[in-house]
Amino acid sequence: MSAEPASPAPASPAAAHDAPAAALPAWTQLIAALADAAWLVDARSQQVCAVNAAAAGLLGRSEQELMGLSATGLIATPEDLAFWDDVGAGPGASRWLASDTVLVDASGRLVRVNRRIQALSATPAATHYLVTVQDRTEQQRQQDEREALLAGLQATLESTADGILVTDLAGRITAFNRRFAQIWGVPESLLTQRNDDAVYDWMRRSVVEPEAYQRRLALIQEATLLQASERVTLLSGQVLERVTQPQNCQGRPTGRVWAFRDQTELEAASRRIAALATTDGLTGLFNRRQIGEALADSIHQARRGSGTLALLILDLDRFKQINDSLGHEIGDRVLLDTAERLKTCLRQGDQVARIGGDQFALLVQRVDSRGAEAAARRVLEAISRPCAVDGLQFTMTCSVGVALFPVDGDEGDQLLRHAETAMQRAKQGGRAGFRFHQPHHDADLRQRMRLDHAMRQALASNRFRLKYQPQIDLASGAVVGAEALIRWRDPELGEVQPAEFIPVAEDSGFIVPIGDWVLAQAVRQAARWRQEGLVMPVSINVSALQFQQADFIDRVAGVLRDNELPGSLLELELTESILVQDADEALQRLSQLSLLGVRLAIDDFGTGYSSLAYLKRFPIERLKIDRSFIQGIPQDDSDAGIVRAIVQMSKALGMKVVAEGVETEPQRAFLLEAGCDHFQGFLYAPALDALSFDERVRGRPRGGKPQLSLVSR
Repeated sequence: MSAEPASPAPASPAAAHDAPAAALPAWTQLIAALADAAWLVDARSQQVCAVNAAAAGLLGRSEQELMGLSATGLIATPEDLAFWDDVGAGPGASRWLASDTVLVDASGRLVRVNRRIQALSATPAATHYLVTVQDRTEQQRQQDEREALLAGLQATLESTADGILVTDLAGRITAFNRRFAQIWGVPESLLTQRNDDAVYDWMRRSVVEPEAYQRRLALIQEATLLQASERVTLLSGQVLERVTQPQNCQGRPTGRVWAFRDQTELEAASRRIAALATTDGLTGLFNRRQIGEALADSIHQARRGSGTLALLILDLDRFKQINDSLGHEIGDRVLLDTAERLKTCLRQGDQVARIGGDQFALLVQRVDSRGAEAAARRVLEAISRPCAVDGLQFTMTCSVGVALFPVDGDEGDQLLRHAETAMQRAKQGGRAGFRFHQPHHDADLRQRMRLDHAMRQALASNRFRLKYQPQIDLASGAVVGAEALIRWRDPELGEVQPAEFIPVAEDSGFIVPIGDWVLAQAVRQAARWRQEGLVMPVSINVSALQFQQADFIDRVAGVLRDNELPGSLLELELTESILVQDADEALQRLSQLSLLGVRLAIDDFGTGYSSLAYLKRFPIERLKIDRSFIQGIPQDDSDAGIVRAIVQMSKALGMKVVAEGVETEPQRAFLLEAGCDHFQGFLYAPALDALSFDERVRGRPRGGKPQLSLVSR
């Protein structure tokens, strides 16, 4: 039998190590060609036996410096130390290691890298290990930037007042913020479960109209590039603004972003603003703007159907007394009560509004003049019922103006204007009543407006002038004074009588600047006469409004001072109404005027209301009997008796008497016999310009020429 071949003897460790060592040059060339940093480590010595240029550059050392260094000297993390310890333990050692780690370069800089260690032998006892290292510095920087950006975006999402929901193209939820959960009231459990269907179902069940909401949502999801904004109302009463737009990446849609903003407070504020724009804040009724729109709509409907309607404007009588005496809080409660009473006067389709402080308007549909009158009477009756506030009982009344469509106007503004005008006439007629619009009053108003404008232009253009009517002493026939009377000739209106423009001036308040002009002109003329040797007291009329001005006394004193005229040469003629409106205030002012030396007279005595007690207290020097009592004397026994009584009363009070409008000799003779002191009128002379007055008083023309006889009419 042939003997079995002998088994080969096992290689010695030196032989095993020498075999791979022969391949070292090839491995060295291999790693030199690698782009990544790489070096070879001898397993027995765990020293670097080959290194490429990339590794030298990464570690900041030359290849010569790296040769022979310990493997743990290059990367010394606990993980690396454990690996090389295991390699040094012998057979069965770890053959590879791969992970992200750090190393320290020659400058001490910490470098983030991806390190891989791989045994270069298929046998269990590897003799060399290849270490490759990828520099992750730039990659890590980009990752850090992305994480910072994501953190910033998340912080932005959480800090915004809007609820944000992000979905992909399939509708899956990819992101949301806490505000989204708060707005929709989504339970925390649904969010942590990441159950998209449950979240969507919660949202659908939270809206007022879930079917419509779901249909709209489906349409948006189908239109990938759609941008939309709309309102969503929740069952809780919240109003959300939902804005959605596609989410794009590199120009392609990748999902959708939903933003939800709680607009509940804004919506409520908008409703409040809208209500304030159309309703009265106190009563809740329509305001002037809204009743105007309702009136325009009603006129449009009535015009199409040849219908009619009425507009009633009512104003509470003496409501200011309620505010002044009881306070604005009580006044507001009275207005609220008035609003409720007016609602009881409405029929189906009628409307009521508060259009001013204490003014209300009623729009009455489908009525003629009789129906409008019935509505006005219902209003008067409702308002006049006794009113009780805090235990205080009183009665209110109102004045009502009525305008009819289409008789009194075919536009809303016309009807409002005409109804207000009629209401003013109701007040002037005694209050607590109603008036229909009368077309001729429009013409009167336009004429008054024209006069008012022309007056203002006349004062600015110096078109007013003064004339002076002599006042005669009945006993001696001497001229003892002059009454300054204003005259006005307008280029367009012609000669305008004081009886026409003075009432307009009093209504508009323009009587004050006119009165100041008269005062200045009259005092200037009296001073001029005095300088020329003619001492002549001048009388001027003072309106109630002018007398009530806070600086009236100062104005009088200033004019007298500027013209160096003694107060005794100025007489102010006041009406009886001035003295009785506020007797204490009037007495104080009259006393101040008296201290200036100014003479005071009561004009048109007997035509108003006078209190003998007041007359006794006031520093009045003369009473002027109105011309209406002079015209009938001496034939009219009634006028004669009144004149005698006034004269006797004046004597008892220590006052002198002036008769106005004396035109005949019998009138003069009667007045003289009755004991009257002075008179003025056409019997002696009409109102004259200053030059003619001077000539008349002196008895001859200023140039010394003979004077012609004066025509007394």
